[in-house]
Formats: sequence, C-alpha cells, structure tokens
Amino acid sequence: MTESAPLPAASSDLAEAEIVRLKHYQAWRDRGVDPYDGVFRADSTPGGLQTKYQDLPNGEISPDHARVSGRIATIRNSGMFIDLHGPDGKIQIFHDVKHLAPERAEVLGLFDIGDIVGVEGALRRTPRGELTINAERMVILSKCLQPPPEKFHGLADPEVRLRKRVMDISTNADLRAGLQMRCRIVSAIRRAFEDRGYLDVETPMLHTIPGGANAKPFVTHHNALDIPLYLRIAPELHLKKLIVAGLADRVFEIGRCFRNEGISFKHNPEFTSVEAYMALGNCADMMALAEEITVAAIRAAQGESLIVRYGDRDIDFTPPWPRKTMIGLVKEATGLDFMTLTDPVEARLAASKIGVDTPPHALWGQIVESVFGAKVEKTLIHPTHVMEHPRDISPLAKVKADNPLVADRFEAFVNGWELCNGFSELNDPFDQYGRFKAQMAARATGDDEAQYMDESFVEALEYGLPPAGGLGIGIDRLVMLLTNSQTIREVLSFPAFRPGEGASVVRRVDESKTPLS
Repeated sequence: MTESAPLPAASSDLAEAEIVRLKHYQAWRDRGVDPYDGVFRADSTPGGLQTKYQDLPNGEISPDHARVSGRIATIRNSGMFIDLHGPDGKIQIFHDVKHLAPERAEVLGLFDIGDIVGVEGALRRTPRGELTINAERMVILSKCLQPPPEKFHGLADPEVRLRKRVMDISTNADLRAGLQMRCRIVSAIRRAFEDRGYLDVETPMLHTIPGGANAKPFVTHHNALDIPLYLRIAPELHLKKLIVAGLADRVFEIGRCFRNEGISFKHNPEFTSVEAYMALGNCADMMALAEEITVAAIRAAQGESLIVRYGDRDIDFTPPWPRKTMIGLVKEATGLDFMTLTDPVEARLAASKIGVDTPPHALWGQIVESVFGAKVEKTLIHPTHVMEHPRDISPLAKVKADNPLVADRFEAFVNGWELCNGFSELNDPFDQYGRFKAQMAARATGDDEAQYMDESFVEALEYGLPPAGGLGIGIDRLVMLLTNSQTIREVLSFPAFRPGEGASVVRRVDESKTPLS
C-alpha cells in the first residue's frame, strides 16, 4: 500500500472544480493508492479497437477482452458511461452502476474528466452501434487536477489556447489531427528525398557566423569559449560544405531554423524547413524536385488528387508548374520594365510613383523585390515558379550567363506565399567573396538583414564545389496548405507567444495558508 500523503493547503481563489479534484486526489491517497503510480499494461488502443471490431454487429458481445488506456473525456450517468480518448480515437466504457458493489461505486466517484486511466473488460457493440468495453476493472494512472474546458466549445481565446497548449491539444480533435498529419507529411518528405538518393544529414544549430539567408539572427554566448554564437537562420552553407567534402553527391536536412523577426499568421520565430543540395544539378533540376517533393507530401495528406482545398479555393498542384520571371511579372502588374530602370535612383523613383517606397540605401534588386512583394505576390494563387531574381538579393546563387543583373534562381509561390526557394549554387570562390563584401557594404549602410562575411565558406569553395543545385522548402507553410490551417500556430505543437498571468493549481495550493476542509 502507498503511504497516504496529507492534502496541501488550498488557496481561497481555487475554483470549485479544482477543489473537488483535490478532494478526489486526497481520497485516493487515503485509500492507499498513489494516483500517479498505477501499473497497467495496455494491449490495445481506442482507435485500434474501433478498427479491429468494426464488423461486430449491433447488440453483439465479443468473446475477447481488451486492456486499454486513455484520458477520460466525458462521464455520464454517475459513471455508467465514460468516453475514453487516446491519440488515435475514442471508445466508450460501461459500468453497470445499479449492480456495483458499494466499495466499487464509491471508487468510481473519484474519477474526473481528464484523468488518465486503464480499463479492462469484455467488448460489445451496443444496440445503438457504439463499441463499448464492459469495465471489469478501471485503475487511476494519472490524476488530472486542471478542469478541462467546456466540452462543446473548448478553449476559444487564441492567447489562452497558446498559454494552455497542452490542454488545447488534448481537447481539440481538429488541432490534434492536424499535428498528427504534419508528422505524416514530414515522414513522406524524408522518404521522397531518400528514394531519390539523398543522404539525410545533420548540421549545427549554433553558428559562429549567421549565414545562408538574409535575416536577423538570435544571438547567444558560449561561456567556455567566450564567443558569441547565433542560432542558425539556414543550414545552407554547412550542407554545401558537405558536398565539397565528398560526404555524398546529394544531401538534405529537415530541421529548425531561427529568425529574430516578426510574428504573423505565416511567420514564427522558429520554423522547420528542408534544404537539399545536388551535385551536378542546377536551378531547373531544383524546380522539378520541388514539384516532386510537394506532390509526395500532398499524397501523404490526401491521396492521389493534386487539387488541394484551402479556405474557399481549390489549388491545383499538378506539375509542371508555370515558370515566369520576376521582372516579367512586375511588368505585367505595373507596366514598369525594371530592365530599363537599372539605376537605383531611377528605379526607386519609379517604384514610389506606384506607391512602393523603399529606403535610400536600397539596391536595384531590393527595389524590384519590394515592388514584386507589393504588387504581384498576393496574386500568385496556383503554384508558380518565379525565376531570375535580381543578383543583388541572391548572394549565394550563380548569375544568368546571358544577363548579369539576375541570378539563376527561383521561388515557388502558392496562395500568395513563398513556399520554395532554389537556385544554381555559386561555386566560384572569387565571385562568392565579392558577393559577401557587397553584403557587408549593405550592412554598413543600414541593411541589418544583409549577410556577414564567411571566410570559412569561401575557403571551402577553394577546395572545389562541383556545379550544384540547391532547394529549400518551408514545411510549416506546406503543412498549413495541406491541412487547411489559416494560421501557422495551428501546425506547430508549441508556437511562440507572449506569456501571460496565471499559476498552476499546485502552486496556488502550496502558497496558500487556508486549509482545505
């Protein structure tokens, strides 16, 4: 028997439901039962039982017994009917309360919604068609002290949902299903790369120099080395170093990146991407690869159809996707041909006349990108490869042989969002060094997203990077599209948020001097 522990003092601000749960907690202790130390071995899951016995007729009792664990979602008729939820589904639990021994009936009254329990009993299908376990034994495995939200509406306030994320996932079936779908999509992406001969690798999260993308980094400090370190904004440079090193001709990495920038419905400070690099590949290869990987993700999410319903739109992902140049799309939308407006001062004035203001230090390519973002991006609903980005904003990409102002680069846009980014990799160390110097000059004029000089990467290029293509795909946004989620928060287990007020039941009990009667 477990030694009974006295119930702590209870704060006067505890809600009635919390006090009831604390009394039940103490009642278990008084009976010599540790409500967090149950020993139970399940042989089934709620969803597994639903699948296995889907053909059991209404009103029939199976000769089989089941042992299943889960969280109590509802209690009806003084415990006669209990809905038990697991990660893969739910099952009904039945107690014949009219014929229960008094001791067992009293124990049944100590269970609360949210408790994790183990149940053993015979299986039957009720006359109304509900698969049910006739409980012969139900044990407490973990006591729930926090009252769950109201059954039919759950947590409604978006900020409360973030602060109480565990409860939100536990009680929100749609959120839970979306997060589970995310896992299947990521697995499909990994398989798709491996099936194409790519080696799954890992590179550092802590960088001595932030690089691989134009973004603001998070800064930390390593005490033993006494140096600043940066959470990675992209794995690109390390992945290309592995190609140089000859680890493999094709590598990819699925992992977190961190950017110290704004939060929006499609931005989170930490996010997941997949980046891949292919020796002897180029931009055209990466466009084809982006389509193949996206199709693999779609099929993992919804089967063979490549028409994805997002909001009130049907988006067709059938390859090949249209290919259009950034300069051409801007000209279509605004009438401005930036190939004839290559002087930054002239380009800035032209952009301003159509309502797009840019800072005085903006480069020609940054002005083109700003006009594209303001006038074109939101119109690209169906997947479209936007090609030939300005060289100014593509410091790691090769330039087009027939036009030194633009790079052999693309971004794929869907639903007005950037989804993929890829290019023919710059492998000339002299050119790369010059690009980094230009980025440092941009930083000196106030562009705090410009890249740093990374001489270790330049040195790696001096060993010889074969011609290569590189691709990055934003997994969070792809999952948003494939789960019809209107905000990135719905596809992240624990998105960033500003902490609010509040304290746990245990803390409020511990700090109170008022005993619980």
